[in-house]
Amino acid sequence: MSTRKHVHKEAFSTSAERLFAILHTPRSIRQWWGAASAIVIPEHGGTWAATWGNDEDGPDYIAVATIRAFEPPRRMVLDNYRYYAKPGQLPFDTEFTRGFAVFPTSQSATLQVTQDGFPVGSEADEYYAACEKGWQDTFVGIRKFLNGPTAEAEIG
Repeated sequence: MSTRKHVHKEAFSTSAERLFAILHTPRSIRQWWGAASAIVIPEHGGTWAATWGNDEDGPDYIAVATIRAFEPPRRMVLDNYRYYAKPGQLPFDTEFTRGFAVFPTSQSATLQVTQDGFPVGSEADEYYAACEKGWQDTFVGIRKFLNGPTAEAEIG
């Protein structure tokens, strides 16, 4: 099956180590991604999981993935996604892969997220567009978190 991918990339005024740490630290993930809960086993073959919504016993969304690559502070790749949405499942079958790459510069670091596995057909257009908007919003959340007063304490 042919697929398409979405890539979103932005620079942040922080170190590569700090930027990478927020991608796998549950307390940080809850802050910048607005997750209700997060569980991460940060290693190759580990697990990355998060829930969203106010009801712990019936979350609105659940995402669980396997960490296929874990190479601090440069790269983390998630695959084998299991996804649940209370409003209903996706209208297509696919195997998503989400890659996080951190590129250091002299005074900052750039984060690139690549989400691959969107079908090329129109059945995925709405979800693809929602993901594009979602990553833009998520990067705003990352920026606010990194610039916030508790970020250093949250990620060490």
